[in-house]
Amino acid sequence: MEIRVNPTRMELTRLKKRLATAVRGHKLLKDKLDELMKDFFDLVEENRNLRRKVEENLATALAGMAMARAVISRSVLEAAIVTSRGEAALQAGTTSRMGVEVPVFQLEMTPALGNGFGMTETSAEFDEAIDLLANSFQSMIELAQVEKTVELMAAEIERTRRRVNALEYVLIPKLRDQIKYITMKLEENERANLVRLMKVKDIVRSKG
Repeated sequence: MEIRVNPTRMELTRLKKRLATAVRGHKLLKDKLDELMKDFFDLVEENRNLRRKVEENLATALAGMAMARAVISRSVLEAAIVTSRGEAALQAGTTSRMGVEVPVFQLEMTPALGNGFGMTETSAEFDEAIDLLANSFQSMIELAQVEKTVELMAAEIERTRRRVNALEYVLIPKLRDQIKYITMKLEENERANLVRLMKVKDIVRSKG
């Protein structure tokens, strides 16, 4: 491999400083990558638990709705669904997590004032399903927040890994090779100068 670099002491000093900076940068990035990976796996576990919770709640709610449809007339069921709806407001923002800008969602829910139906007009399964769906909204928002955070953290991990690899396998070895090359050239020049100096001394002595 041909190394193109000016073999001077000034260049050697510059390369050594650059190598020291690259080594420090590599360590910092490696530490960051380790922390990102740890945080990422925690998020993946949180995402798994939230998804399981949401899917279980939705499955139970849908089963309750199916049971309600079997025992309640369609008109009563539809009216009960309409009057059971509350209000929801979602606020979206961002925060920094391990240097990554990630979303933050806040859900504010106002329950329905009343559905206008007596306990005899709807089934227990329907009432439970409505409550479960309402309570699931918060978990669904949390799931969306965590899933997007996982996606963003995964992208940051990949970027950081590429930078770590570029330093570890490209820049740092290249700098070390250049430093080694210049050091050898300087030593070679010193030996050549020493040989010339000795020859000059021999010539001077012979003439004396």
